[in-house]
Amino acid sequence: MRATFDATGDVVVVTGGGAGIGAALASAVAQAGGTAVVLDVAPGPARDGVDAVEVDVADRDAVLAAVGDVVERHGAVTGLVAGAAVQPRTAVADMDPEEWHRVRAVNLDGVVWACQAVLPSMIARRDGSIVLFSSGLAHMGRAEASAYAATKGAMVPFAKSLAAEVLDHRVRVNVLFPGVVDTDQFRRANPGSEREHWLRSTGIGTPDDVVGPLLYLLSGAATMTGSTLSRDRAFPKE
Repeated sequence: MRATFDATGDVVVVTGGGAGIGAALASAVAQAGGTAVVLDVAPGPARDGVDAVEVDVADRDAVLAAVGDVVERHGAVTGLVAGAAVQPRTAVADMDPEEWHRVRAVNLDGVVWACQAVLPSMIARRDGSIVLFSSGLAHMGRAEASAYAATKGAMVPFAKSLAAEVLDHRVRVNVLFPGVVDTDQFRRANPGSEREHWLRSTGIGTPDDVVGPLLYLLSGAATMTGSTLSRDRAFPKE
C-alpha cells in the first residue's frame, strides 16, 4: 500500500477495528507509514504502527477520553473511520427496547461521539478526513435487519450535514458503501444459504478489498466531501 498511499505522519482512529475491515485498514495504515489507533470493545493486541484501546463507542465520555489520549500520545488526529457496528437478526415484532437501543447506541450514537472526539484537532489543523460506513441494506432492507438498516440509512444524511458544518474548516466527511464483505459479523448475520445468495448475486469481497477505497478517502487525493463511494460488486476470486 505504501507505493500508492503515503500515510507518513498520519494518525487514523478506527472504531470497530478489532476485526474485519477495520483491522485490515489499521494494518494498511501502519504499512503505509502512519499510526492507526483501534477503538473497540475487543481491540486485539497492539502491534507496530497500530495502537489498541478497549472502548465501547456507545459511551461518549469513554470515546472522548480515548481520543484525547490519542492526541496527547500521537498528535492531532488526521483521519477517522467509524466502522463499529452491531447487526442482530431480530424481527420487529420480537425486538425488545434493550436490543433496539443497543443497535442505535453503537451504530448511530457511536458515530456521533467519534466525530465529536476527532473534530477539534482536525479543525485546529484545518485538515482531516472522516469516513462513515453505510450499507446496501439501507436501500434494500431485509427481514430481521430493520434496526441495522435504519441506523445505516442515517449515515448519508448525517455525513452530508456534518460536511456542510465543517466545510470552511477543510474537514472532509464522506460515506463508503463497502459492499458484501466476508467478515465474522457478515457470517453471523448471513448463515448458510443466505451467504450463498450473496455469493451468487453480488460476490463476496474480503476485508483487504475495502482497504484501497478507504485509503483513498482518507488521503488528500479524495478532494470531495459530503459524497458517497460504493463498492457494488466483488471480483470473482481466482
